[in-house]
Amino acid sequence: MKALIETIVTPLVDYPDDIVVTENEEEHKIVYHLTVNPDDVGKVIGKNGRIAKAIRTVVYAAGSDTKKRIYLDIM
Repeated sequence: MKALIETIVTPLVDYPDDIVVTENEEEHKIVYHLTVNPDDVGKVIGKNGRIAKAIRTVVYAAGSDTKKRIYLDIM
């Protein structure tokens, strides 16, 4: 799942080397924290959060086969 998030975000940013995805697994959920360069945050979130919502939709759909709920936080 980390590779999927990186694959989606890499073309959107100017500093792809600054992309960091960390995973925090709990009992009923998995939380992925996406950190990018401060100059790229607006590009990842998009106007009115549209790009962030699209990224979350793809990640949630890809993780639908697991029994745990998946969350994506953009830092």
